Amino acid sequence: MTGEDHRITTLITGAKGVGVSAFEFFFSFYGLLLGLSVAELVGGFSRVLHERQRVRFGWLTPLLALFVAVDLVTFWNQAWVFFRGAPFSPILLLLGLMIASTFYVAASVTFPRVNAEGVEARIDLDEHFWKHRGVVFGCILAANAMVWLLLGGMALYAAAWAAVWTPRLIIGVAIFAIGTSVAAFAKNRRVVIGALVILLGYMMWNMGRAAFILMDSGGWSPAIGG
Repeated sequence: MTGEDHRITTLITGAKGVGVSAFEFFFSFYGLLLGLSVAELVGGFSRVLHERQRVRFGWLTPLLALFVAVDLVTFWNQAWVFFRGAPFSPILLLLGLMIASTFYVAASVTFPRVNAEGVEARIDLDEHFWKHRGVVFGCILAANAMVWLLLGGMALYAAAWAAVWTPRLIIGVAIFAIGTSVAAFAKNRRVVIGALVILLGYMMWNMGRAAFILMDSGGWSPAIGG
């Protein structure tokens, strides 16, 4: 490491009370990239609504969009849980770029580019789902697999990380990996739809559990007065 590299790292890691923390620096990059995926997903939906007079909505693509959106929220949560104590390292920035870029591809393909279809062309969102579900589910699976591999590698070197792999987490990873693989590559349409419904049911159960824990802890107090 050169003297200049050391000086920059010192500023980033907040030594002597200067600069930002390693997590703040990492998340300023990672969160921006994930935010682009959110913008792409919401933008795609708004563009479809704008062209709704020539769009047949169906229900498969909206469910797919919900699946991608909830998984994005999960990744934002994972950044806080798993990366909060990580040291500054360019390799973590590269990993964050790879994960978030893969998510961006999935988000950008979830809805069709309505303006590219021609102003008179009719658009069927169910047809779009069947044409592009392999890319979307495949990218989501790949992004999650990168995190699983990272956590698995960390577990080989530290008992604290090995403890992260609770039976509940292992079961959740298995459900998600099998479900997304089936949804991406299965030939039978009923099987694909069943996998999507199971994935969404599992995600909503997790969100409901998080809501129960929040309410059971008393929620939070309004930041007013005083």
